[in-house]
Amino acid sequence: MEVRAHRGTQQTDSSDALSAALAAEHAAIFGYGAVGGHLDRAGQDAARQAETAHRNRRDALVVRIAAASASPPAAAPAYALPFPVTDRTSALKLAVALEEGAAQAWRQALPATSGNDRRLALDALMDCAVQATRWRRSAGILPPTVPFPGAPA
Repeated sequence: MEVRAHRGTQQTDSSDALSAALAAEHAAIFGYGAVGGHLDRAGQDAARQAETAHRNRRDALVVRIAAASASPPAAAPAYALPFPVTDRTSALKLAVALEEGAAQAWRQALPATSGNDRRLALDALMDCAVQATRWRRSAGILPPTVPFPGAPA
């Protein structure tokens, strides 16, 4: 059994959920570095915008978690990609996977959060779902949308 001082259960659950979402944001930021190198200029711009959205959420999460007297998890020095990224097709597939992974973390944060933290989680889930749809459309993946974004496949 783990004992935590100074925090109630809901705040602990919320901090843990936000920490898991932060870890997913770190991974997405890393992954976009592999995506951009295999895309044309328009694709690189889209990847840069998506990465910026993840960086902005990461920065907001670090502040939120620290304000809750918890320690935000640091980014790992490197992350293992789920498959080799060697061309446009695999880069687009990775971009979809990055957004789906972040969406899963944000979806899991919803029941553990409330108030502004829940709003952040919901907004992030929606943003990841929209971005994943954009990447699926770019890749020609059908259907371009999924019925329950962030739900395990």
